[in-house]
Amino acid sequence: MIALFGATGIIARRTCPFSALKRPLATIGKRAMTTAKTIAVLDQEDLKDGQMKEVQFDSGKVLLSRLGDKVHATSAFCTHYGAPLVKGVLTADGRVVCPWHGACFNICTGDIEDAPAPAALHSFQTHITDGKIYVTADPANTTKDKLSRPPKLLSSGGEVGGAGVVIVGGGSGAFHATESLREHGYKAPITIISQETNAPIDRTKLSKALITDASKLEWRTPADLKIKYGTTLRIGTTVTSVDTSNKTVTIENGKEILPYDTLILASGSVPRRLPIEGADLESVCTFRNVQDTQKIESACQEGKHLVVIGSSFISMELVGAVSKRNLALIHVIGLEQYPFEAVLGKEIGAGLKQFHQKQGVLFHSSTSVKAMRKDPGETLTKVELSNGATIYADLIVMGVGVRPATDYLKKSGWELEKDGSVKVDELLRVPDRPDVYAIGDIATYPQLPGGTYRRIEHWNVAGNMGRAVGKTIAGSPQPFVKVPIFWSAQGQQLRYCGIDVGHDDIYIQGDPAELKFIAYYIKGGKVTAVASMQNDPVVSKASELFRLGLMPSVDTIKAGQNLLDIDVSSVAANIHPK
Repeated sequence: MIALFGATGIIARRTCPFSALKRPLATIGKRAMTTAKTIAVLDQEDLKDGQMKEVQFDSGKVLLSRLGDKVHATSAFCTHYGAPLVKGVLTADGRVVCPWHGACFNICTGDIEDAPAPAALHSFQTHITDGKIYVTADPANTTKDKLSRPPKLLSSGGEVGGAGVVIVGGGSGAFHATESLREHGYKAPITIISQETNAPIDRTKLSKALITDASKLEWRTPADLKIKYGTTLRIGTTVTSVDTSNKTVTIENGKEILPYDTLILASGSVPRRLPIEGADLESVCTFRNVQDTQKIESACQEGKHLVVIGSSFISMELVGAVSKRNLALIHVIGLEQYPFEAVLGKEIGAGLKQFHQKQGVLFHSSTSVKAMRKDPGETLTKVELSNGATIYADLIVMGVGVRPATDYLKKSGWELEKDGSVKVDELLRVPDRPDVYAIGDIATYPQLPGGTYRRIEHWNVAGNMGRAVGKTIAGSPQPFVKVPIFWSAQGQQLRYCGIDVGHDDIYIQGDPAELKFIAYYIKGGKVTAVASMQNDPVVSKASELFRLGLMPSVDTIKAGQNLLDIDVSSVAANIHPK
């Protein structure tokens, strides 16, 4: 298949090998023939070029997509959280993007194009006869409880020997790298070394929903990783040094040395603790893993006092998760005047602050914590603020940011960036260290197009980096070009995507106080990021416009251009924009 895209704004439609106007049923396969049905689902004239429609199929649903004279059929719902894909974004190069979180699928094959999708879609046969679109599928695969097909693994890891790939870290990057390696035919062993005590999980649900059972969050069980993916998962294990000359990693200060053929560094972040008195009290915790969530869940019960230090995403998601629990008081302490101010700006921060205040949250803005003390025999911890106020808490959560988890690299003699991160190239390779890649929170990478170096601490970025690296290592070099997308639960769902950090100006449509808006972030006279609430799929569309080099000018947007009206899905989208 062929896809040409970039700053020129030209999109070439994919050549899809198994979707055509007519195709013999004999090509479907013996197993499918025993259970498949062929049903006329729509009149041909009711599906236009560049259009998607969700149609009934037996007791389930199917998504139809038309590009030119080709009609494709896939599962109708995203495999991430079940969003209806018909409300997403279709592009002329054969991608359908989820309206909620930016997961992307190939409409020809159903394969994953971008995280956070943990599994591919089913792809169904189509043909057109007498003006009717027919779909052939097993009805069981069209229901919402069977959104995804089994992984299409081109290898199970048992074909060849050798040291294979060693992945340091057990988060989103590790999971998606493993998936991508096997999907693209990597045949050697894979070993994941993780400090955590569970298989890779959907970490976003820790802060958004306070789920404390790791087994309910795991994308794949340890047994599946071992049997289906040929992957050895070593949990509760720490890598203490890396020797790239001899291609080995050292575990637990010399207890074991493991060789590698290729090394993926995906060790994530370490939560920061304020260097103040009382930071090590039992009533003070950070928020990163399942154990942290268990402590917070246990403490945040009715009548308790919670203090959250920090007013950005991880802190405010936690506040949102516990604000309905009838706690006695929830305090938020922030250096900024408004939550999220540094990223989203004052106006949106003010709207979100107003929402949380209506839920009973007390803000202590433009101040910091001097010290925390707990006197003998006292139940509550005293929190002293720099503005002279004192508040009390059963539990204090420090949501004051993270730093790259690269101490083991520093001990190995690596020269790191000032923030402790690892600088990589467009393929996420570490320069001058053969067969070594760095992804996720620890990677400072060139954002394409443009090549501005940046580091992003988000679960979804790590996942997409893992997918890119897996493809590269398997033999098909994949520059990391994904436009970063993240989201946050703040009463309504906040979406954000961007190709650069910082902004000179913000243009807002709608009312942040009503949690319903679209915000355009402007830097150097160009739109470089977009945020929204209650305006899906604007951010998903914006991410594709950034990818394709089709984001309108600031003046055009201010003159009334609706991003959703820009054609990226039909044959006409192959024309260079005027």
